[in-house]
Amino acid sequence: EVQFVESGGGLVQAGGSLTLSCAASGFTFDNYAIGWFRQAPGKEREGVICISNTDGSSEYGKFVKGRFTISGDYARGTVNLQMNNLEPDDTAVYYCAADPFGGTWFPGCDPSEYDYWGQGTQVTVSS
Repeated sequence: EVQFVESGGGLVQAGGSLTLSCAASGFTFDNYAIGWFRQAPGKEREGVICISNTDGSSEYGKFVKGRFTISGDYARGTVNLQMNNLEPDDTAVYYCAADPFGGTWFPGCDPSEYDYWGQGTQVTVSS
């Protein structure tokens, strides 16, 4: 059974930092595209950072502005999102996702191309 387990969300003051983690079970990220997405109330889901595990192609949300980084042990099926200098507009539910065909054709941060999704973790940034 394919599963994602996310952790690391919470409440933080503006200017603070959080690290989100995602662990896959039942598969690893070899030859996948991996992405972090977020969805705020009343808004569409948007890509935060998406990468290809094959050639390193990547796409960043315009709001990232160097504040967030993605890392992980993809062969072991773990991926992290380090978020620094958080702003109240970063408040959202954050999801990790994977596209098993993303190593062949990188889909960028198009959420419709990602087949596997975590349950989401809430990030709340207070002003």
